[in-house]
Parts: sequence; structure tokens; C-alpha cells
Amino acid sequence: MGSQNRIEGRAVLVTGASSGIGEACARRFAAAGADLVLWARRIERLEVLAADLERLHGAQVRVAAVDVRDRAAVFREAEALIEHGWVPDVLVNNAGLAVGLDPLHEGDPDDWERMIDTNIKGLLYVTRAFLPHMIERGRGHVVNIGSVAGHQVYPKGNVYAATKHAVRALTHALSLDLTGTPIRVSSIDPGLVETEFSIVRFKGDRERAANVYRGLQPLTGDDVADAVLYVVNAPPHVNVLELLLLPTAQRSATVVHRE
Repeated sequence: MGSQNRIEGRAVLVTGASSGIGEACARRFAAAGADLVLWARRIERLEVLAADLERLHGAQVRVAAVDVRDRAAVFREAEALIEHGWVPDVLVNNAGLAVGLDPLHEGDPDDWERMIDTNIKGLLYVTRAFLPHMIERGRGHVVNIGSVAGHQVYPKGNVYAATKHAVRALTHALSLDLTGTPIRVSSIDPGLVETEFSIVRFKGDRERAANVYRGLQPLTGDDVADAVLYVVNAPPHVNVLELLLLPTAQRSATVVHRE
């Protein structure tokens, strides 16, 4: 944790916490002594994770089955937490996905809706639900999980890249809107990370998913979580607005060296 742990006792909410980067963030924050609320669609996974974190770290962990695409559910769950006096000090907008890898003219509009509704609208709903309360309390940090695809597009990544460009724009716009407040805003933008991401993108085709990471050492969820903890743990006067994180074998969205 470096020289000082500023995370201990802090209230942290992570969306999409049932696997991948979200789960890794939950584990890292629990180890640092945070008080956690974990949201995801897969409640069974969250319950197993919560039990694990309580056993390992004595962490206080609350879980809820929340699909960030469901605006009513997001606001309802947020309201329930706030009524119990629980306001996040750190909001990690991690829920996100890529579905399909097709030229735009062959893309499935249902896939487009899932990405837009989760990656952009879901992030907006969750942020809107909690941020006024963070501002009122005079502290907080919003961390968005972006992507190298928010900086550079790649072939057949059209709508996914568009959603991550939107996340990048919203991160910058939100930061401007919070001028004069102590609320920090960061985006952690990874390249290739080996999680269930590609399995979801290729709709369960594990062999095709494995090929994405073949011949190189990709980032892990833990690598990304380390970056999230770094920006959150930085002194209050330090704001890491953007952090572009790539495996050493990857030099851009499209330039990847494979052995």
C-alpha cells in the first residue's frame, strides 16, 4: 500500500464485482480494510466472494443483485444504502462488456444495445445515484474502468470502442463538473486483460477467447486492481485523471507482439 493506507475504513462500491477486474478490486480493497458493497447480476458469485472476504480479511461486505442497465433497480438499491447512512467514499464503475466482434454493417443491434446500456448508461445511472451524496459530504472518488479502446479504435471494435470513447469523455466532463469540490475522478484504461471478457465477447467460445491472449502475457485483473488502488490511495491533492495500462507485449490497441 506504499507508505500510507488511506483506504482502511473507507466505504467502497464496486459494480460488476462477481468476476474479473471487479472481483480483483473487491479482493484488493478488502485486504486494505475497506467497507465494501458489491453489485453484480450474479448474486451467487457475490455471496461466495463476500464470505471469502469476510473470512480472509474480516471485511464488512454487503452484496446485491443489480444489473446496472436497470435504472429503477440502481436508484432503488442506492437509496436503500443511503437511507442506512452508507455513502461510498469510492465508486468503482467497473460493470462493462464487449459483445461480438463484427464489421458495423454485420453487427447485431442487440449486442450494440447491451454494450451501450451497460458501458455508458449503467455507468451514468450509478454515478448519478451516489454522486450528489458524495458532494454533500465533501469527499469521494469516482473511478471508471475504461479501455485502450477509449483512446484508439481497432478493426471490428466499432461500437465497443464508441462506448469506451464515451466513458473517456464522461470521465473528463465529470471532472470538470466537479471543479471546486474535493471529489476526484479517475479512469483506468487497460489493454489486454485475461478475464471472462473475451468469453463474453465471443458468447462462450472459449477457444476463440483463449486465442486473444495466445503468445503473450496479458494483464490480470489484479494488475488492474493495483492501478485502481494506487489512484484511490494517492494523497487527496493528487488526482490521476487517466491511467493507460498495457501489457508489455502490447504497444497500442492494434500493435501486439506474440511469441
